[in-house]
Amino acid sequence: MINDPQKMRDYRRKMNDRILSENYLPIKRFFNLDTQAYQEGSLDESTKELMGLVASTVMRCNDCIFYHLDNCIQKGVTKSQIIEALNIALIVGGSIVIPHLRFAFEAMDELYESKN
Repeated sequence: MINDPQKMRDYRRKMNDRILSENYLPIKRFFNLDTQAYQEGSLDESTKELMGLVASTVMRCNDCIFYHLDNCIQKGVTKSQIIEALNIALIVGGSIVIPHLRFAFEAMDELYESKN
């Protein structure tokens, strides 16, 4: 489904740059808040990315699931930690989350494979 994780990263970067090129302050502020929220504080970055993954799965946003999975894997989160977090998403979100759980597992496998 993902086929090319780098292509997804490049598209995200390209479109974020396009959005921010309008220099519209409220949008720039939101993007900045989002970036700052995942920086280390009382919680480390990996924990925050796992939280983002759970929220994204419950909200059923595959683009966000990919983004947080990619960040989790880049930060050294283990597959078992990701699966445990996805289980929390399933418990919180219920059966409607299952199609996005499928996406998450496929994306996770492809991201780990492309990392090697």
